[in-house]
Amino acid sequence: MYLPKIIQGGMGVAISDWRLAKAVSRLGQLGVVTGTGVNRVLASRLMDGDIGGHVRRALAGFALPDPAQNIINRYYTAGGKTPDAPYKTPVAYSIHPSKSLDQLTAIANFVEVFLAKEGHSGLIGINLLEKVQMPNLASLYGAMLAGVDVVLMGAGIPTQIPGILDKLVSHQPVSYRIDVLGAGADDDYRIHFDPEHIFPGIARLVGQLKRPRFLPIISSVVLAKAILKRSDGQVDGFVVEGPTAGGHNAPPRGGVNLNEKGEPIYGEKDVVDLVKLRELGLPFWLAGGYGTPQQVEAAMAAGAAGVQVGTAFSLCNESGMEPGLKKRQLHKVLDEEAQVYTSPLASPTGFPFKVAQLEGTLSDPDAYGVRKRICDLGFLRTLFKKEDGSLGYRCAAEPVDAFIKKGGQLEDTVGRACLCNTLVATAGFAQHRGDGYVEQPLVTSGDDLMAVRHFLKMGKTSYSAEDVITYLLGPFTKPNPALGA
Repeated sequence: MYLPKIIQGGMGVAISDWRLAKAVSRLGQLGVVTGTGVNRVLASRLMDGDIGGHVRRALAGFALPDPAQNIINRYYTAGGKTPDAPYKTPVAYSIHPSKSLDQLTAIANFVEVFLAKEGHSGLIGINLLEKVQMPNLASLYGAMLAGVDVVLMGAGIPTQIPGILDKLVSHQPVSYRIDVLGAGADDDYRIHFDPEHIFPGIARLVGQLKRPRFLPIISSVVLAKAILKRSDGQVDGFVVEGPTAGGHNAPPRGGVNLNEKGEPIYGEKDVVDLVKLRELGLPFWLAGGYGTPQQVEAAMAAGAAGVQVGTAFSLCNESGMEPGLKKRQLHKVLDEEAQVYTSPLASPTGFPFKVAQLEGTLSDPDAYGVRKRICDLGFLRTLFKKEDGSLGYRCAAEPVDAFIKKGGQLEDTVGRACLCNTLVATAGFAQHRGDGYVEQPLVTSGDDLMAVRHFLKMGKTSYSAEDVITYLLGPFTKPNPALGA
């Protein structure tokens, strides 16, 4: 595999969708789809009428027709649902998911990667989160069925993934140790996935799968060394993400202190020692504030294979952000009013989370205040051990009384946002509630949001993924005809 200079970040829920990943890949760089929440996205696209027929075309390419047709039968709405009708919501994952849920999740990831890879020979990666553990086995398998080239994973310590990839290549059963609050040293909670049980006969139909490269997303050399030491399979490189990157950030090392705005303060301990990183002998890409050609050059001069860029791609024409929302955010940039706040509270995970300040989104205190708490998607639910030894599920963004009844602490609910529903809304699939409430979006962005002004010169109000690549790599960057039109 060639080493791309640019990795397009895996952002949000369907912000890094197949269209964006395909556009980047055709330009010879690593296009990345996000696997987070993609089962809800697939269902919603079908309920919206599958404009262009892309989802059904991909489903027709799945090796087993029956489970793909079952998904169409359940979700497809010819002509699209009425605008105020609610989306059907796939059931939230548990440690014992139903066969149909694993099928939906695997096939949704297959569809996203299939469409991203269709019609060219460039590289496609998928981004998953260690914090969202329970869907990951089905997500990985579905992506591998579509021939995904690279798996990227952050928001935790993903030591289990290399060995899982090695087994899924030959359709072997796999398991994933699940983090459980209150678990004892002898407890071993796992979610299991058996390809032949979920998709009977599929190994015979498709044969041996390709083993994708694995690039964990890290914030320190210590974490990189831990992953190399503890992984039971091959690690192929690292993405090194700093605290200026969008989305979730690693907490500051050595404890959390806040500045006058209430944001976490990062210091020297959070600066990655690139000399020690180079000594590990694996390629790495730097992420967080590398959105200019000068920064790309500086990263490569420091020994990096290249950079990962998110913010510039998140607002380009091909990204999956709802078009009206994208337009409003770009106007904020043009008016030099765009601001990003690193919230220590917004994410139910407890990780700092970057929030672009934009009226009409959940960054607005008034909009946050009128939303009734609900947890119906459950991507970020935490498992906990009950007194009787059974498992429970809770989320700091669910109704406060429910969270406390499950053993949660009141202070952990303050300021929490339902990232699941807000990020789905950001991609244009906002849920309509029975009381008339419509879920509001939330835009995440890196600290360098204002840097996208470069693409809005000479009266432009939008820009393409090709504009980003060309700018980052120089004026002579052209699509590679060998990769397909």
